[in-house]
Amino acid sequence: MTAPEFHRKLIDFQSSLKGFAFKFTSNEEDANDLLQETYLKALRYRDKFADHTNLKAWLYTIMKNTFINNYRKARKANTLLDDTDEQFFLNLGESSKTETPSQTLAFKEISNAINALNDEYRVPFQMHYSGFKYKEIAEQLNLPIGTIKSRIFLARQKLSEELKSYRD
Repeated sequence: MTAPEFHRKLIDFQSSLKGFAFKFTSNEEDANDLLQETYLKALRYRDKFADHTNLKAWLYTIMKNTFINNYRKARKANTLLDDTDEQFFLNLGESSKTETPSQTLAFKEISNAINALNDEYRVPFQMHYSGFKYKEIAEQLNLPIGTIKSRIFLARQKLSEELKSYRD
């Protein structure tokens, strides 16, 4: 496909891509930014597009991946690591009250992964996530504190492996 044909097809898909971007962002300006970033990447990586394949699907994939990457960067920028023994992750400044489709999908995947853990790992992990201290969890489950720490650590490892697509 020649460069002018490629550019013409990009313009033809503009309205459907903008609608797709708006579904992610729920904001007109952010949708325009996402569309612009998608076009920039499409033009930059035009040589990666295989002729006689679905250009629209390729553009949608670029947009979806761009949105997810931007979302992860923004989340990571708003996360601090607490230096206490419990090492909490603190998320700051979540101003959006509406969930995006990507957030809903991520929440479902993470919830399913947690619920798939064996009870011996899931229960202490969820209690710790809810704010219980190791000692409180050990007392409630009538287990040694070392066992609780080990199970929470192993639950984190299993979740990290299961959800590795969310790591950078």
